[in-house]
Amino acid sequence: MLQNATLKFLKDLNKNNTKEWFDVNRSSYENAKTDFSAFVDNLIAKHGKKDEDIASLKAKDCIFRINRDVRFSKDKSPYKNNFGASINRGGKKSIFAGYYFHLQPGESFVGGGLWQPQPDDLKKVRQEIDYSLDEFKKIISSKKFKTVYGELYRGEDVALTRPPKGYEEDNPAIEFIKLKSFLAMRRITDAELTDKNLLKNIAEAFDALQPFINFLNRALKE
Repeated sequence: MLQNATLKFLKDLNKNNTKEWFDVNRSSYENAKTDFSAFVDNLIAKHGKKDEDIASLKAKDCIFRINRDVRFSKDKSPYKNNFGASINRGGKKSIFAGYYFHLQPGESFVGGGLWQPQPDDLKKVRQEIDYSLDEFKKIISSKKFKTVYGELYRGEDVALTRPPKGYEEDNPAIEFIKLKSFLAMRRITDAELTDKNLLKNIAEAFDALQPFINFLNRALKE
């Protein structure tokens, strides 16, 4: 479970997103960061028993900085109002598919997959889905996957409107081949965040996602 004080810090930061406020409340930030880091380390330790690709990771390899890059953004707020951990083989900067935990009061979620891969990597995943469609569909239609995630994420701008070069509209796998990102996610309520079963529940969500992650990474390794 996470501490109520961690959620409170993020809520307060959302209302007071300035360097001046942050500096005054730096100790609260450090406590919240420590709480989140400890949780991520426990999560890695727990799921790492099932997925050896992440077993050697530490929280510091996975957690994103709270500072925002505002160089090309109209929003000049200096800080993110969330904590995020990308638990991927090789860490947060890895090209490989992996797991993600997003902590933001009212907007938290767990899930993962592959977000906007580079063209060569995207081509590999599309080819693997085309060659192994039955296996891919079996993974995302399994009872365990559907119970947790329902279906793949279909948010805005996640798919092409037309088939990519080399594929036809009548390809049986075209609905997946059109995807530009391959993601699944489940929302987490604020009440769940401070519940004693949080670690168990997120580890189970990762477990349901692992065959999907393995499929994507197999494509990337080939």
